[in-house]
Amino acid sequence: MFERSRKGEHALLIQPHAGGPPDEGLLEEFADLARSAGATVAGVVTARIDRPNAAMLIGSGKLEEVKAAAEASGADLILVNHPLGPGQERNLERALQRRVVDRTGLILDIFALRAHSHEGKLQVELAQLRHMATRLVRGWTHLERQRGGSIGLRGPGETQLETDRRLLQKRLEQLQKRLDKVQVQRTQQRRARMRSELPRVALVGYTNAGKSTLFNALTGAGAYAADQLFATLDPTVRRIELPGGGVVLADTVGFVRDLPHELVAAFRSTLSEAREADLLLHVVDAADPLRDERIRQVDEVLRDIGAGDLPQVLVFNKIDRLGEDGGDGEATRPQPRIDRPGEGHLRAWVSAREGEGMDLLRAAIGEALELRHVTGTVELPPRAGRLRARLHELGAVRAEQAGEGGWQLQVDLAEADALRLYAQPHGDLLRPLLDEEALARANPDAGYGSGFA
Repeated sequence: MFERSRKGEHALLIQPHAGGPPDEGLLEEFADLARSAGATVAGVVTARIDRPNAAMLIGSGKLEEVKAAAEASGADLILVNHPLGPGQERNLERALQRRVVDRTGLILDIFALRAHSHEGKLQVELAQLRHMATRLVRGWTHLERQRGGSIGLRGPGETQLETDRRLLQKRLEQLQKRLDKVQVQRTQQRRARMRSELPRVALVGYTNAGKSTLFNALTGAGAYAADQLFATLDPTVRRIELPGGGVVLADTVGFVRDLPHELVAAFRSTLSEAREADLLLHVVDAADPLRDERIRQVDEVLRDIGAGDLPQVLVFNKIDRLGEDGGDGEATRPQPRIDRPGEGHLRAWVSAREGEGMDLLRAAIGEALELRHVTGTVELPPRAGRLRARLHELGAVRAEQAGEGGWQLQVDLAEADALRLYAQPHGDLLRPLLDEEALARANPDAGYGSGFA
């Protein structure tokens, strides 16, 4: 029987495809995934599959080609860019005498490398164990007698397998309870942010589009950013100030085509940052020749997690890698700008790495969220001392004059803050600052709440 190697540093890639030539973009992405997992790509074999083989996905002729390519290249790992059933994976390993990992297993391995927070590690381990549960027999070459029922095939192997299954199930239950506790804490934090009445903005996009670099450029945070797939998994949340007021900005895990269902389920708390946002900043690598396809793939994942209907600002990042024909045959770098292709649609062209276009992007976020400022004079009696203190905390007081009857304040503050204070004790004293349209937005019965409820 085959003893599974634990090295797996030199990988042979198998790229299945239907009729027609293989998708070069898909193959390049799979090679990037392999390198992100720490493997060296030793070779590539494409396999046209019109009707998948139930036993091994590929046919016997292609299997011999893969075996010869693996021996010639010295590959000790076979990576298949296609989901494999437990039986298919086991049969391929036996036939090729090498470890076989499918697309889902590869992405899970990368996530295991990238997770750093307690929650992220729990999520990855849970997803890995769920994936492993259907593949428990692989690698256990001492359990040849697991089938039972025939002479010479009964024995302790069957008991060992059942023991392993019980241990796995127990670990799954423990992880789920711990993760549920962490998710309750995250939900409480999210509700606290919601009570603060601040609009919530989430960065989403294809992996390696530059979301974390953009997050750092907007917030000044030190979130890890690197030119690799799935550089960060753990969500990071920061408050940023815009011309129209403050918002909460969240960095989320990058998406990829055919995101494994195990990850969607395990990372539901991370993805909820996108699902519960008021606005999505859909970050796109402007220099990616497949950027239109990437946009479509991210939109599909957003629909899968229930965020497909949320408003978006398309952020074309990495314009420093672009060149445009200036008319004299020479390429010039495009400048940061905001495009408005249609009503309610905004597109920002920026370079997060160079810090170009950040002010334009902040203005675009404010425009998309319809952030407004209100100014004017308010009269506060002595009983409204707490309201006066809150206005000072927000930095909204431009001038103040004290009198026997209280205070006269010249204020300039975000409309969102004014509406929030309006709902608190003595908040009706801010009525002179707010017009009927603003009050209508503040009234849930009138439809207010899309940005600040």
